[in-house]
Amino acid sequence: MKSYTVYQVDAFTKEKFKGNPAGVVLNADGLNEEQMQAIACELNNSETAFLFSPDGDDCDGVIRYFTPKTEVPTCGHATIASLYAKAIEENLGNTKIRMKTNIGVLQFEIKKNGSDYKMYMTQGKIEFGNYIEGELRERLLSALGISENEMEKNCPLQIVSTGHSKVMIGIKSRVKLNSLAPNYFELTEISKIIKCNGYFVFTFDSGSKEILTCGRMFAPAIGINEDPVTGNANGPLGAYLVFYKLVKSNGSEFYFKGLQGEAINRTGIIEVFVKIQNDEPVQIIIGGEAVVVFKTKIEM
Repeated sequence: MKSYTVYQVDAFTKEKFKGNPAGVVLNADGLNEEQMQAIACELNNSETAFLFSPDGDDCDGVIRYFTPKTEVPTCGHATIASLYAKAIEENLGNTKIRMKTNIGVLQFEIKKNGSDYKMYMTQGKIEFGNYIEGELRERLLSALGISENEMEKNCPLQIVSTGHSKVMIGIKSRVKLNSLAPNYFELTEISKIIKCNGYFVFTFDSGSKEILTCGRMFAPAIGINEDPVTGNANGPLGAYLVFYKLVKSNGSEFYFKGLQGEAINRTGIIEVFVKIQNDEPVQIIIGGEAVVVFKTKIEM
């Protein structure tokens, strides 16, 4: 049997039991897929990340992500949590790390801030997918409980990805956002049709000069009815906002803070950096803080 070091970390917050909890297995070498899935199911977070030794010269390590139900290609909050656990465990200073994921080798960064850390993740390639239109649009809005007059008119319903796609759904009101009670079965059925498992509903009605957007993310098709604070939703949102000129930038970069998790009392804040060339988004970096909830060992 081998002993595996396991952390539970709340990402995008410095307050325990807020933000988005993630499991982290720091020394995952030797675990097979069945074992990783079992650990993810046992920890029962929206995602658990498993860190492995490098498998080639092109990376400093390998990272894989599992929901309680399935493996996913990438995950923002579990990456932030993993970097934080690694920094604490190894007492790291300022460090850049190349980690191989299922969407390729990505650049991650740990910045020491006094005795604590802040983490940054370069996300995958920006891709704009299909629009959700016509009958399918009506079906989706009905499943979410959103009427057409509650929608932001300048925000098309579209699939956007930086490695793990989400449908972008802009609405007018934060009160409406926090009152949503989706039909999860129907969202799961729609996911089978559109080949996208996540639905990110957002609003500019943040009530704060510091926060640009508030959002909620639903992904019942992969076992996550609601994800508290989602890097792979707020990152693509940044690309979407720049692409459709819904925000003003300096021409080379756009930065904002997104708040998520308010409706389920797991509030967290994500920083999003959008690099821009020729008026189009070309790269997304997300950043955030984290806090350790517990550390333990699992023997398998």
